[in-house]
Amino acid sequence: MTAEIIDGKAFAARVREKVAVHVARLKDDHGITPGLAVVLVGEDPASQVYVRSKGKMTVEVGMNSYEHKLGADTSEADLLALIDSLNNDPAVHGILVQLPLPDHLNEDLVINAIDPAKDVDGFCIANVGRLATGQKSMVPCTPLGCLMMLRDHHGSLSGLDAVVIGRSNIVGKPMAQLLLGDSCTVTIAHSRTKDLPDVVRRADIVVAAVGRAQMVPGDWIKKGATVIDVGINRIDAPEKGEGKTRLVGDVDFASAVEVAGAITPVPGGVGPMTIACLLANTVTACSRANGLEEPEELTV
Repeated sequence: MTAEIIDGKAFAARVREKVAVHVARLKDDHGITPGLAVVLVGEDPASQVYVRSKGKMTVEVGMNSYEHKLGADTSEADLLALIDSLNNDPAVHGILVQLPLPDHLNEDLVINAIDPAKDVDGFCIANVGRLATGQKSMVPCTPLGCLMMLRDHHGSLSGLDAVVIGRSNIVGKPMAQLLLGDSCTVTIAHSRTKDLPDVVRRADIVVAAVGRAQMVPGDWIKKGATVIDVGINRIDAPEKGEGKTRLVGDVDFASAVEVAGAITPVPGGVGPMTIACLLANTVTACSRANGLEEPEELTV
């Protein structure tokens, strides 16, 4: 029996529909339109694609989209001045600075300049600390999307054994905090973990976020476990023609799908959830800023 495929595209579409309903309610009942400001510094091609996609989906759910495109040689002072003006703009409820930034800019300084209440990426130190201590925070989009899919599949996660492979600030660490918050027993594993296959084999939930193509084979997966593959890796695909590539996750899908109970594919799994959760976070930030009830199904 092969695993159930968790369709992230379809799930993300449902999240965006819920966001659109809340946006319409904020407009109709309170005359408020949530606004998301995205700041792009430089010409990174992947970042440009992301920003275009974010802007398009922001408008599709009825929100205001504010795009600020700055040259690669923009000074730190000018970038910080822009963030300060967005912090003080009541029409802007969410601020996202697209990473990576050019080398001459200090990412930590820039991220921590964003008002924590508008930090819809959930990266600033105040939100990281609030999440770690179980307080109300803005939650990083990718882990939030993973948690939503896990809750949808399992219902309650209480008491399940979860292994997160990867310890990044963007996915691994916040993912572990969210799973702890839902009463899982959580292990953070990584490339230096002793007996990594054995650690992974005991897990009911495996979240792979290590950034190494097909690192986790099917024989590491416990029969019936739920596998959330956060990895996006491009590998050579000679079968598609000379110089062609394809996207794969951190899990070897072909072998894992034979033993897992449920698994997210790459592409089409976690990826679409990230932008959907960015929109969800913007609605949450707008609701909080105006002292209104926040949408429970879009937050933790």
